[in-house]
Amino acid sequence: MTELEYPFDAAYIIKKRKSLRKALLADGTVRIKKKIAVLGGSTTSDIVKTLELFLLNTGIEPVFYESEYAQYFQDAMFPNETLLAFEPDIVFVHTSNRNITNWPEMTDSADLVEQKLKAEFEKFQSMWTSIREKFHCPIIQNNFEMPFYRLLGNRDAWDIHGRTNFVSRLNDAFYGYARENESFYINDLDYISADYGLKEWSNPLFWNMYKYAMCFEAIPAFAFSVSNIIKSIFGKNKKALALDLDNTLWGGVVGDDGVDGIEIGQETGVSQSYYEFQSYLKQLKSLGILLTVCSKNDHENAIAGLNHPEGVLKPDDFIIIKANWENKDRNIAETAAELNILPDSIVFADDNPAEREIVRAQIQGAAVPVMDSVENYIMTIDRSGFFEVTSFSEDDLKRNEMYKKNALRAAQMASFGDYGEYLKSLEMHAVIDDFLPVYLARITQLSNKSNQFNVTTKRYTPAEMEETFKSDQYIRLYGKLIDKFGDNGVVSVVIGKKNGSTLDIELWLMSCRVLKRDMELAMLDRLVERCREVGIETIRGYYYPTAKNNMVRELFGTFGFEKISEDEIGNTVWQMAVSGYMPKNHVIEVTGNEANA
Repeated sequence: MTELEYPFDAAYIIKKRKSLRKALLADGTVRIKKKIAVLGGSTTSDIVKTLELFLLNTGIEPVFYESEYAQYFQDAMFPNETLLAFEPDIVFVHTSNRNITNWPEMTDSADLVEQKLKAEFEKFQSMWTSIREKFHCPIIQNNFEMPFYRLLGNRDAWDIHGRTNFVSRLNDAFYGYARENESFYINDLDYISADYGLKEWSNPLFWNMYKYAMCFEAIPAFAFSVSNIIKSIFGKNKKALALDLDNTLWGGVVGDDGVDGIEIGQETGVSQSYYEFQSYLKQLKSLGILLTVCSKNDHENAIAGLNHPEGVLKPDDFIIIKANWENKDRNIAETAAELNILPDSIVFADDNPAEREIVRAQIQGAAVPVMDSVENYIMTIDRSGFFEVTSFSEDDLKRNEMYKKNALRAAQMASFGDYGEYLKSLEMHAVIDDFLPVYLARITQLSNKSNQFNVTTKRYTPAEMEETFKSDQYIRLYGKLIDKFGDNGVVSVVIGKKNGSTLDIELWLMSCRVLKRDMELAMLDRLVERCREVGIETIRGYYYPTAKNNMVRELFGTFGFEKISEDEIGNTVWQMAVSGYMPKNHVIEVTGNEANA
């Protein structure tokens, strides 16, 4: 819904909240349902109603628990029966500097200021510990915005008695906790309020009259930030950027102006703006965001423009370059197919409003931001929250290289007449074994990001995955695939729960970048081995349909399982006896964790 995309009209969203909600719920989107407990230190009703809109727009249907006004501490430490029964998937602690109670005074000694800082931090730390112990779910916690006045003027920033200094130090203590504790996320209230304008944000009228921690029209900006964290936690981020070239990555039209005539570099204000945008995109690439080109251009001209000596991005920075005269929606669809991602995982950046409108209409779910002036390009992409980072692994650093090597594999496949011979030519080797602590973050990330090859789409928080890892009630397998082109990293996960002599599959997923490589067969072979080792006689598989996982609807059938039930919405149960099973993988050499020793 364009009304909820950056840059949005806050006043319009507030005014039309009910009609926007009604339209979202009626648009036919299949959404995941999540329970969110909001523990507020100020009035939260309008925040919750606005947050719901942004979450619905990202494919999440939220159900909320709201604490009574300013009862955040009590609910965190001594949750009532309603909250305990609610069993939240996420707890969001909405506090602001209005909730700081141990402010330093000018007469305080340095030791007393330290004691107040410690006491304030420990109050929050005790809440987080209690929430973890009681709910075992991710926590989102606001940091603190700057005070709306500075008693000491500029000295307030560095003097230990200054409130500005106190807030900065308290925020830093929160950041230290976030670095040491997984599934704990900071909603950067300090940055959001500064970006909005602290003077307006902190208008005392809204606190004194309504107990709002911010001005009323800032609520959408705040709720949007929280929604970006939540969507990222549950794997709703975008994965790739499809970029136009002329007047998007450089000024001018390379086919008309020639390479020497396009604007990029340090010579003028306009050329520097394009240079800075390319530099920003290069940084996104370092996070594992896939860069592609989607341009109406002659291929030779596109390559020449990308090789401009003053440009930051070069042809090798792009996984796929579609520079031709085809419709851009078709190029984007083909790009998604070649990358083995869904088209709605792509952000399309183009200065031409007509091209944007065509892609928006034809590629359902693709993000199409308004690119109205090069000076605003970075802000538009950045503030839109397409690529909010809540987890980051070594595989993210390698993602672009992995996809490039997939292109080499595809090129080699084209030279083989027999697909089996092609697979053997890849010289594939897999490490398949029980989870290792070093891979838990990546395994958890996969459980939240894999949507297509995922039979149950069960999502795990880091805490839940840690519990699964430590329990002897499960058979767990991760799969890491290496071939002659390189290491694909951890690409497959299977989790099955023991139920007497039966193993119930709770999770079976695989990264789409290794589709059609027989990795699923190698995982199945190793799973059967493990079942035999512990006396499991029957493996039971489950398929729960979603809008994105149709490709694995018959996965267990292809494995040789028998379908034993199917309900009216397509949920199926499958069963296979372990006895008599014959190995199915004949192209991947498989070893265990000793290969990682």
